[in-house]
Amino acid sequence: MKVTPIKTRRVEPGALTLFELLDEAIGSLEEKTIVVITSKIVSLCEGATLPIDAIDREDLIAREADRYLPKNYSVYGHHFTIKDHTLIASAGIDQSNGGDRYILWPKNSWKTAHEARSYLCQKFDMQDIGVLITDSTCHPLRRGTTGIALGYSGFRGLKNYIGQSDLFGRPFHVTYANLAEGLAAAAVVTMGEGGESMPIATISDTPPSIRFSAESPDATEKTEWKIKIEDDLFSPFLTALNWLPANDSPHTDSRQ
Repeated sequence: MKVTPIKTRRVEPGALTLFELLDEAIGSLEEKTIVVITSKIVSLCEGATLPIDAIDREDLIAREADRYLPKNYSVYGHHFTIKDHTLIASAGIDQSNGGDRYILWPKNSWKTAHEARSYLCQKFDMQDIGVLITDSTCHPLRRGTTGIALGYSGFRGLKNYIGQSDLFGRPFHVTYANLAEGLAAAAVVTMGEGGESMPIATISDTPPSIRFSAESPDATEKTEWKIKIEDDLFSPFLTALNWLPANDSPHTDSRQ
């Protein structure tokens, strides 16, 4: 598997569309390639930003999160949140590389991945092209961030091992391989987390486990990919907390 990061110009909010950026960054593609795009660059192209002085950050997090915990739960003063079925700090809201603006998550990463894939397939007259939208986050008991997948199109994101046997004939009962997440982690390693200005990467020479598909993930696959909290391995921790619903903020923004 070969992961190649692509350097771009510094993207300002609303300065160009995602398609225009892809035109600038990608001159050619091979079949069975996955194009990886950071969620931050998607948001900048889609205009999903807010001036920092336009809203209180506490209120913004409460507004954008599906569920959140007050920041006093964290020794670092961060909000633990659930956003789009993902456990992530501050609802994915970021200030790095945003100048004087908050950068929000894309409104619909699945839709963006589908549209970008359709555009690239038509432009290069190809069929087996995938698109993967990524972000990065921390994992419990590990220092540092790794890449995660927010949405994808053009390939299967999971490999189901249930019913198969291991090397000693013992059947798997619950095992899935999260291919989309693994690809995201590999790509983000090469794209960087700081000022590298490489928000796009291509993954070629993909292994046989990556199954390309002419269709975007349907509702069944998305449901399978996003496990329910009560079925999650970490449900004892997730369900023990008093998550607050979105927009239930104790703060009042006097500047709005």
